[in-house]
Parts: sequence; structure tokens; C-alpha cells
Amino acid sequence: MSPDVRERTVDSSRSAILEAAARCFHERGYAATSIDDVARALNSTKGRIYHHFESKADLFADVFRTGMEMNYAALEPLRKLDGPADRRWVLFARVHVNQMIATRAFQRVVWMGVEMHQTGAPTREQTSRYEDLIETRSRYGDIFRELISKARDEGRFHFPNLSIANQLMFMTLNSPIFWYSPRTGETRADIEDLIAQVVTCAWRGLGATEGLKNDA
Repeated sequence: MSPDVRERTVDSSRSAILEAAARCFHERGYAATSIDDVARALNSTKGRIYHHFESKADLFADVFRTGMEMNYAALEPLRKLDGPADRRWVLFARVHVNQMIATRAFQRVVWMGVEMHQTGAPTREQTSRYEDLIETRSRYGDIFRELISKARDEGRFHFPNLSIANQLMFMTLNSPIFWYSPRTGETRADIEDLIAQVVTCAWRGLGATEGLKNDA
């Protein structure tokens, strides 16, 4: 096997483990999920997982990291766009909500990781690891924070406290990870309508000066 093929095989195996782990953590929570559970979800052995990850904590952290990498990658094509900040925010918000739906299990793990960090990780090594992950998440949040701040400066959004507005905005945009579940016969048009409704709620919460158009 050539080095390139071997590398692709390793990456594919690792990705499959992360997908299975994300589903397990999402469905069961961190404490109730074991490496055995992930192995069963893969129809594989624990050895396959331990070949890539030293522990459950290591696996969980990598699911968290992967969820954030997915979000950054989804936003990247929009980062250089010009125009009024509020219109750019709409595009960013729609992409973000789509991520909350399309990669919901990974995003729920991100949320769990934040909670675990706030309550205190059990070891010094895990504390350091989560601090790095939280910092990555904070930098992602700053992308939106800067947009809504600029939109307020431009007179398009109206809110008194930037930090509070940013937190409340993300509570709305992130909300599908808690209540969304796919429906039988659901179409892409249905998903787009759901995304539009969530973004509109956040838009209004930011005190927008005009209605939100579907073609924004």
C-alpha cells in the first residue's frame, strides 16, 4: 500500500470513529458513553478506536475540535465578502444554523464540552485541552460579535450591550441542536424554511431597523 493510500485509509477510519462517537455522545451524554458503545456503533472492536485515541476523553475532545473545524470551514467562503454588516450577518447566520442542523451531533458535543469546562475537567491535562478548545470556540464567536458591533455602528442593529446581545443571538442560532430532529419526507426546502425562521428570530432580537428579506 502506498503512503498516500495508507494516509487516506487512516483518515477515513478516524473520520468514521468520530462520526460514531459524535452520535453516541449526542444520544447518551459523555458520562454514559463508553468506548464499547462507540465500538458497537461502528460494528467494530475497541482496538480500532484505541489505535487512534488514547481514551474516551481524548476521543470526546477530538469530536469537539472537529465540530468547530466544520464551522470554520463552512464560514470561510464568506469571510471576504463586502457590503453592509447586517446583510453579511444574515449570510453568516444562515450558514451557522445550517451547521447546527447538518452536523448536529458534533455541535451538541461542542455544547457539552463548554459545560464540562465550566464545571471543571477532572484532570490538569483535560483542563488544558478544553481551554484550547474553548478559545477556538471564542474566536469563532468573535466573528459574529464583530459583525453585529459593526452593524450597530452603521445604525442597522440596535441593542444596548454587545456581550449580552451576542450571547442571546447565539442562544437562538444554536437552538436547533436541542429541538431539531429530521422528519419523514423532509425536503431541503423545509430545512431552508426552518433556517430562515431561526435567523429571523435572531435578527429581530438584535433590533434590526428593517424587515429581513429572503434574498438577503
